Amino acid sequence: MEGFPIMKKCLWLSLCLSCVAGCSAFKPTSAVNGHVVPESKMTKGQWVESDPNRIANLEIRDNLATLYQLMDKLYKRNPSQWKKSGATSQARAEARVKQAIETRQPLPGLDGQRDIAAMTLALDTTYAGDRVGTLIYGLGDMLVTAHGGKTRLYLIDGVDAQRVYNAARNVEITMWMLAQRKGKDGQPLLVSNELSESGRNLSFERLFGTMIGRTDLVAEFAAEKYRRSAINYVQSFLGGQFLQFLPVQSLSGAASAAQ
Repeated sequence: MEGFPIMKKCLWLSLCLSCVAGCSAFKPTSAVNGHVVPESKMTKGQWVESDPNRIANLEIRDNLATLYQLMDKLYKRNPSQWKKSGATSQARAEARVKQAIETRQPLPGLDGQRDIAAMTLALDTTYAGDRVGTLIYGLGDMLVTAHGGKTRLYLIDGVDAQRVYNAARNVEITMWMLAQRKGKDGQPLLVSNELSESGRNLSFERLFGTMIGRTDLVAEFAAEKYRRSAINYVQSFLGGQFLQFLPVQSLSGAASAAQ
C-alpha cells in the first residue's frame, strides 16, 4: 500500500501530459485568403448563458447581420423601394428598419403589422409601399419572435425548437416567393437573383440558404436538449474518480431495508 500514493501521482502526471499533448495537437489552421472563423470576445453576459443559449445567441446575431446584407443588396437592385419609405437616403431607410427590429417596435406605415403579417404584405401584388423594408422588417421580427421575442437569451430562457424550426421554413418560403412571385406587369415584385446570358448571380439565394442552415441547426439542437442533458450527466460521472449508483427507493424504503 506504500506505493499507492506514488502510483496515484504517476497516473495524474500521465493524465496531465496527455492533456498537454492533446492541446498541442489542435493547432489553429492557417487562414486562407484572409478568411478566418469569426470569434466573439468574452463578455460578462456569457457567464449566465447555457450552451443552448450561446448557440442560439450566435445564430440570431449572425442571422440578423445576414438579413441586413440582404436588405442592402435588395435596395441596391431595387432603388425605387427605399424612396417609397419617405427616407431621404438608402442608409436612412436601412437604419429605420434595423432600429424597428432591434427595439421590437412596429415599422411606421404598416399599421402595427409585424412578423409574418408584414412578410405577407410585402409580397402582396397590390402593395404600393416599400417592399424591401417591409419584407426585411417582417423577417427580422419573425426571427426574434421565434426566439421568445429576445435577441439575447440567458439561463432562465429556453429555446422552443418548433418555433425556431418554423422560422427556418418561413425563410425558405420567402426565398421561393421572392424568386417566383410577379406583379401584374409580369415582372418580379423585387429583383434578386439573376440568370442571364451574361452570367449567374445567386448571391441572394446563398444568403438565404445560410440563414436557413443556421436556424435549422439551432432547432435540432434545442429539440434534443433533454437527451443531451442525460448524456452530459453520465459523462460527468465518467470523468470523475468513482462511479456512484443512484438511489431509486424512497428514503423510508431504504431505511427499512437497512434494518
